[in-house]
Amino acid sequence: MPSPPTAAKRKRVSAREALAANIVALRHARGWSQEALAFECGLHRTFVAHVERQSRNIAVDNIERLADALGVEPYELLKPRHD
Repeated sequence: MPSPPTAAKRKRVSAREALAANIVALRHARGWSQEALAFECGLHRTFVAHVERQSRNIAVDNIERLADALGVEPYELLKPRHD
């Protein structure tokens, strides 16, 4: 049986897409460059750039480091933004 049509179906956002969008938004809210964020969490600037461009897989440990630097819980970086 087909599912009933809905008024507005949301496209599923991948975890990688949500992570990138959240990092960029939180970094911009703090007025930080990629280099500043990288310094705060002890990662390399190019790694942060790759994560923001969704071209790099990322370990849970590094999600935790980014979350700590940005002042949020790790799960918050993976929640899709619905602005």
